[in-house]
Amino acid sequence: MGLFKSKEERRIEREMLIRRGVKAIERSIAEQGKFTEQFIKNAQQAKKVGDDQQYKFIREQLKKTTSIKRMLERQLVAINSAIILQKQASASGQFATSMSVIAEEIGKTFGELDLTKTQVEWEKAVTQSQSIEERMGLFLDSMETSANGQSLTQGAGQSSQVADAEIDRMIEADVLAAEQAELGKLDALESEIERELARGKA
Repeated sequence: MGLFKSKEERRIEREMLIRRGVKAIERSIAEQGKFTEQFIKNAQQAKKVGDDQQYKFIREQLKKTTSIKRMLERQLVAINSAIILQKQASASGQFATSMSVIAEEIGKTFGELDLTKTQVEWEKAVTQSQSIEERMGLFLDSMETSANGQSLTQGAGQSSQVADAEIDRMIEADVLAAEQAELGKLDALESEIERELARGKA
């Protein structure tokens, strides 16, 4: 089954093995610490009762235990340093992979880019735009001419002052409505202030 594992699955397995190794070393260091404490107590007891032979034996075991503990601590430092280096290498590898993909995509984009065709289409679009603008200008000129002619025809026999006065009344009515709306807002604000003042005096 191991042959069919994905790259990500194998990476996770490796990380789990590393974590187990780190935990095992940490447990061993803790155990050596406990052994050290016990040996110290035993040595103190042997010295207290005057058992020099037992005291020397325990002292040697304590020396060995301390040496083992220091070696395990060095191993832990080494493996943690190696983990940091591995993560740094992984980050660099990801950067290199990403840059490779980006470079490949840029190459594809430039390979598929046809600037000659794009230029021809752009020039065609500009020409069409200018033609449309010219036609639109002629169309608007025609509309204005027709509107002016129609206005003059309809205005014959009618007083232009009446039309102007009507427009003025419409404008004034709109202005008055806006002023009334503003006055209404001011009245509401004054009422709110009065209510607040009344609550403050209560």
